[in-house]
Amino acid sequence: MSQHATVNETALSVGDTIRVHQEITEGEKSRTQIFEGIVIAIKGRENGRSFTVRRMSVGGVGVEKIFPVNLASIKKIEVKREGSVRRSKLYYLRDRIGKAATKVKEKATVFETASK
Repeated sequence: MSQHATVNETALSVGDTIRVHQEITEGEKSRTQIFEGIVIAIKGRENGRSFTVRRMSVGGVGVEKIFPVNLASIKKIEVKREGSVRRSKLYYLRDRIGKAATKVKEKATVFETASK
């Protein structure tokens, strides 16, 4: 069970809040669509590796997308917040409602741990 992956030279791990910039082509036009959420799982190895991102949509409905790591349409991934979790799969977030569904403990920085 993997907790870390590298996509387009961006390191991400389970529990991180990320923004995935994906190129969408509709006919002749193309646009960038952003999907922001929490990484709840990283599966597979090498070329078959994928990661699952979950977000809360309008009305409290959870939406999940599975992205293969080597997907050509992924242009950029931003890590907005690094999470500190003790599980490799965060499927228990599916049962939570509202703000509790997005609560993942934030990773402590080196400065914070040294000052305590």
